[in-house]
Amino acid sequence: MGNVRHPRRGSLQFWPRKRSRHSVARIRSWTAHGKSKPLGFIAYKAGMTHLMIIDNRPKSLTKGEKIMIPATILECPPLTVIGIAFYRRAGYGIQKFASITAPKLEAHLAQKFPLPKKAGKTFESIQGYDDLRFIVQTHPSLIASGSKRPQVQEIAIGGTVEEKARYAQEMLGKEITINDVVSAGNLIDVHGITIGKGFQGTVKRYGVPIRQHKAEKTKRGIATLGSWTPKRVEFTVAQAGKMGFHSRTEYNKHVLKVGAQGNEVNPMGGFIRYGLVKNPYLLVKGSVMGPKKRAVFLTHALRPDTNIPTEAPEITYLSRRH
Repeated sequence: MGNVRHPRRGSLQFWPRKRSRHSVARIRSWTAHGKSKPLGFIAYKAGMTHLMIIDNRPKSLTKGEKIMIPATILECPPLTVIGIAFYRRAGYGIQKFASITAPKLEAHLAQKFPLPKKAGKTFESIQGYDDLRFIVQTHPSLIASGSKRPQVQEIAIGGTVEEKARYAQEMLGKEITINDVVSAGNLIDVHGITIGKGFQGTVKRYGVPIRQHKAEKTKRGIATLGSWTPKRVEFTVAQAGKMGFHSRTEYNKHVLKVGAQGNEVNPMGGFIRYGLVKNPYLLVKGSVMGPKKRAVFLTHALRPDTNIPTEAPEITYLSRRH
């Protein structure tokens, strides 16, 4: 008899399988960048398509040939810098101790937080900071989402502290475009929330095999809750529960193109369950987590893969059939 190999059902790589608290992912780490620029951007998933490109990977067996790859279209309406957050070192990390807002704020922001009725602190009055970050708002009304409520997030800035301060003062109250953050050929990390699937059983949630037709009580369930001792149900036992809507990160997604007009990618009648792309867009190689219309957070690659070319491949064909 050969060796019995029985891998466990359901990965412990992501544990506990909790639902996300928010629809936009939280960014815990930012890469260092020498240039004064925003290190992140918030885009909206429009749909997928496939491309024909000239393979430019140096060690690929199909180098120089036409190959077909899948790609995701992310619509990127501009962000507005509505404030600046100030951080200083505290203990083993940094702590936010002050923030300022732009002189003019949109009325839609009242849905997120109470708008200030009088002028607050000025940039010059805040001293002793070690880091600065943009406080930005999205504009979902510019896309075909049907929503007007903006997302308010913080985005890190590249450069030294002095360069960050000068750049932050220049950009306060102004717009950030996707061209200010990434360009074709760059590697980005995509942070998003997966599709929520509701309450599911163990077969769909963990891949537990369906039992034979003579099994007691149930077919689509586990056979045992565990050993007699210890006298409790272990956390590793597969059980039914809510599935999906998890915070996930995909590293080193290759930006194939930064487009200016959605007419280049829009299929006839628009994307199913999304509509027409009206703003600048990104073509990202492969798939992106989450349903259509959901906001995804794009950041500079935290651990870039040196095997991926730094130049974008030549696109010879883009499918507009959906």
